[in-house]
Amino acid sequence: MMKFSCEKVLLQSAIAITSRAVAQKSSIPALEGLLLHTDHQLTISGYNMQTGIRTKVSADVTESGDIVLNARLFGDIIRRMPDDVVTFTADDKLMVHLSCGDADFDIQGLSAADYPDLPNVEDEYSMSIQQKTLRSMIEEVAFAVSTNESRPVHTGALFEINEKGLTMVAVDGFRLAIRREPLEKIEGGAFRFVAPSSALNEVKSICGDVEEFAAVTLGKRHIMFEVNDTELICRRLEGEFLDYKNAIPRKNPITVIADTKALIESIDRVSVVISDKLKSPVRCTFDQDKVLLSAKTANGEGKDVCRVSGDGDGLEIGFNNRYLMEALRYAPADSVKIELNTSVSPAIIVPVDGEENFLYMVLPVRLKSAE
Repeated sequence: MMKFSCEKVLLQSAIAITSRAVAQKSSIPALEGLLLHTDHQLTISGYNMQTGIRTKVSADVTESGDIVLNARLFGDIIRRMPDDVVTFTADDKLMVHLSCGDADFDIQGLSAADYPDLPNVEDEYSMSIQQKTLRSMIEEVAFAVSTNESRPVHTGALFEINEKGLTMVAVDGFRLAIRREPLEKIEGGAFRFVAPSSALNEVKSICGDVEEFAAVTLGKRHIMFEVNDTELICRRLEGEFLDYKNAIPRKNPITVIADTKALIESIDRVSVVISDKLKSPVRCTFDQDKVLLSAKTANGEGKDVCRVSGDGDGLEIGFNNRYLMEALRYAPADSVKIELNTSVSPAIIVPVDGEENFLYMVLPVRLKSAE
């Protein structure tokens, strides 16, 4: 037996959060469900054997117990309920009766005994960071995470934590993104881990645009992110992450300063002729106080000029339009410094002044000289 009542809005939001970790299709029916556990309050958990999300909901519990409900069906029912208090009753045969306002549903639950336990995360190392900072850092790095499964460690982002703060790094074969922020507190000393990008996307959606803190705890095999009443637990990615400090050339003779938005608009403009079928690099010629951009495919040719400050000495360099545009779009600054060397050396994008709290590196594309 199990019985509780709870505000529909709270229940709906808890189901939405935890359902994100539910397996879409599984040979274990319980994994397509949410685990409901009541003691003095209600806890809902979703787990797909990779990532688990568990959240607490304030509820009026009359009888405590455990049951598993199909996530999609339960979510669809609650979402359609009137905005009122939902009453939940489960009997010995795991038959669940849901009522809210004038609406009533009876659905069959599953035994909680079949539901795998979420991993335990030993509290060895931890840190605290404002939710909105963590959210923006993930956003500004995760786009550069690799999707190539042959190097699994690069399908996640590296977190490096020490007394200076948190550094997040993502890399695929063509670009690299780094974000740095100071931290409120760290416990257990310096530590590092790689978190899968799928889990980080969920962390981003759980974090609010608020100054309250999120806690990150590192265990032997798992990582736990705690945000308000929600815990997300994911597996660490094992393997050698790129030695990023030595991968970034910083002795670059050419430096130009660009207005981020203006440069994005110029790249976007000439990219009109580029498509998935007709790929072509954007050719950039860095001159005195301007960069000439052009792209040419069978669709036609687009050209534009973007004003910058600094002399590029006529350097011609080609970039994948999307990679360059994304680096600029995610850069948290209105104007950026671009460091260049040769037509085959990477471009480095950093803040113009202040702390170097971000760095993006984009590898060039070889240009055919005849074009």
